[in-house]
Amino acid sequence: MKTGGIWQKLEGIENRYVQLEQALGTAEVLNNPEKYKQYAKEHAELSKIVQVYREYKKLDKELEENKELLKDKDEEIRTLAKAEIAQIKEALENKEKELKVLLLPKDPNDEKNVILEIRAGTGGEEAALFASDLFKMYTKYAERKKWKVDILSSHFTGMGGIKEIIASIEGKGAYSRLKYESGVHRVQRVPETESQGRIHTSAVTVAILPEAEEVEVDINPNDLRIDVFRASGPGGQNVNKLETAVRITHIPTGIVVQCQDERSQLKNKIKAMKILRARLLDKIRQEQEQQIATQRRSQVGSGDRSERIRTYNFPQGRVTDHRIGLTLYRLEEVLEGDLDEIIDTLITHFQAEAIKNMGLH
Repeated sequence: MKTGGIWQKLEGIENRYVQLEQALGTAEVLNNPEKYKQYAKEHAELSKIVQVYREYKKLDKELEENKELLKDKDEEIRTLAKAEIAQIKEALENKEKELKVLLLPKDPNDEKNVILEIRAGTGGEEAALFASDLFKMYTKYAERKKWKVDILSSHFTGMGGIKEIIASIEGKGAYSRLKYESGVHRVQRVPETESQGRIHTSAVTVAILPEAEEVEVDINPNDLRIDVFRASGPGGQNVNKLETAVRITHIPTGIVVQCQDERSQLKNKIKAMKILRARLLDKIRQEQEQQIATQRRSQVGSGDRSERIRTYNFPQGRVTDHRIGLTLYRLEEVLEGDLDEIIDTLITHFQAEAIKNMGLH
């Protein structure tokens, strides 16, 4: 059995798990609901890592037993032991990788719902059309995961493109799967408006924010300026005779949120507050990360929305994620929401980076 480093840490975790197990059966804890709840929660949180660690130790013991069999006089037994050793070593390697991932600090936002913001960047109408394609891609991915998508705010162009769209995505593990999508998404294709058949490059920015609970972000009503006005359509004409559109300005930070999709002023206000809370939480998180060492920041990925992360090349039918050097020649499937291969590779990459930065490798 290996010693030192993470193995010492794992031994400590298993000892704590056993202590909790014993404590949960005592009258002192059973008669104290608050303490019982606290211990039971910690016990549940440690159970997965202890289970995998025990599986590792069992395999390690089997390995030592098989090494002893290599000294046996019977050649057939030695041959079988050799084959077993190869299989056990591979299983041990996989368990070790799993343990390292389990030891990484949990991202507290992983189980949260998401606020998705997509904005057309450079490229005019072509960028707006691609923003629409990206929104459809994430909507279809959400459908595959059985997540619920609700548009909070949208600004469409006359040709059906999207200047800006904000939506909430609700579902188990939504943030953990989508958090690495923040950044600049670049498209290379011949626009419908291009008569010469030349390839244009346009850009769209994507922001993935964890949805904030009211208790997480304390908003003082006195810090808000709320304006109401008539909603307008793509051409700027008023499409509603009543003032149902809502603009909320958070005075201390200067963050402005506007919602006009609903016919009810109250519904627009509720949606605007949801976006505002998420943006304020994201601002707090980014400020905290800037104060922490570069090494710590790299553990969770920068999430820098000015960073070009992916290119969608239509003439070659390829998608390239520049952070991990992954290129797939199935652009159509990706735009239909088949994102798991890219997302899984990103998660593996950032976990490996975090393991390296924590000295667990």
